[in-house]
Amino acid sequence: MMGGTITLYEAIGGDVAVKALVKRFYDLMDTLPEARNCRAIHPENLQDSEAKLYEYLTGYLGGPAVYVEKYGHPRLRSRHFGAAIGPAERDEWLLCFSRALDETIENPKLRDIIWPPIERLGHHMQNRE
Repeated sequence: MMGGTITLYEAIGGDVAVKALVKRFYDLMDTLPEARNCRAIHPENLQDSEAKLYEYLTGYLGGPAVYVEKYGHPRLRSRHFGAAIGPAERDEWLLCFSRALDETIENPKLRDIIWPPIERLGHHMQNRE
């Protein structure tokens, strides 16, 4: 914390909160029937996907830049070109993220700050009609 300003990462509870958000996100993706299309484009074992999303969100929310240090610039869209992400997969991913955010981040104002750029990211990742 510098000059009284804190990051979103700090405001939501840091590492513990990001881990809880990511874990819940993948639990939902793995269990919700309405997320089946999104789940189908992921590997059978979600462990690596979960680790990478955790690392990405940690830096994105203002915590340590773990993802960038390991992999360089995120280039998320190009890294996902191999996955067919159409409207169904996009909307299912957003559904899982929205529910995970609601269930793990207590403060509604913080959720309201986090959600719009995540929603834009979901739409940006779509690479099929």
